[in-house]
Amino acid sequence: MTRRHWELDDIDFAALERAGVVGDWFAFKVVATASFIETGSDLYADNLRQLFAGDEELARWLARAWEPEELRHGAALRAYVEHVWPAFDWDRRFRAFLDDYARTCTVPELESTRALELAARCMVEMGTSALYRAIYAYASEPVLKRLASCIYADEVRHYKMFFRHFGRYQRGEGRSRARVGRTLLKRLLATRSEDGRCAYRHVWDFAPNLEGRSFEASYRAFGRDVTLMLRRHAPAEMLTRMILRPLALPAPVVDAATRLSGPLYGLWLAAGR
Repeated sequence: MTRRHWELDDIDFAALERAGVVGDWFAFKVVATASFIETGSDLYADNLRQLFAGDEELARWLARAWEPEELRHGAALRAYVEHVWPAFDWDRRFRAFLDDYARTCTVPELESTRALELAARCMVEMGTSALYRAIYAYASEPVLKRLASCIYADEVRHYKMFFRHFGRYQRGEGRSRARVGRTLLKRLLATRSEDGRCAYRHVWDFAPNLEGRSFEASYRAFGRDVTLMLRRHAPAEMLTRMILRPLALPAPVVDAATRLSGPLYGLWLAAGR
């Protein structure tokens, strides 16, 4: 990629090797689910603008960078789904998802202070970084591989920006390490169990269901498959450091956790089961 940010037109969907991926129903579920969540990010962006009203620096970045880039992720993933699986009625299913998602994606659901919400946002960006890094490694189809690489780079950059603003607010609020830790743990678990579940509900029944699984059984199986993909392909050491960074732990503690393959990262993966 060049120094300018990538645009949707930079992804050559005409070069997509559809035959090699059309029967990969795990890839379909992952990409379609992610496309719904990313496309609904304007709801979360509006909540953040309300929470951070008066903070011109953060509000400007949210409006000019974060929200447009998240929506671009959704548009690109949608385009991929529609190219590979044209029978999937993306628009109708997304509208149904959005009706459900809007009930829980509200300002009262945010954390109680600005510093804590920014810590929570760091965990969301860590989770999406892990997902797209794993998709990049998993994918054999070149267009999906490139798309995952572009989104992964964005999510890492978003993490860094949210962390920078977390540090700014944390210096003023002085939340205890225990309080920050509880927030991180809460969001670590919710990232996999709430948003993903809501999106998957509107995706799962398009794929062949040869075993006649219920939604609940299908979602559990999907969670196991995602966990396996993450264990195989996500960079555990880097992501462990991303998880621990808001806690401002001593360097030897962080190094020890990283050498032990990241216990917190493993906890997040377990939440997908």
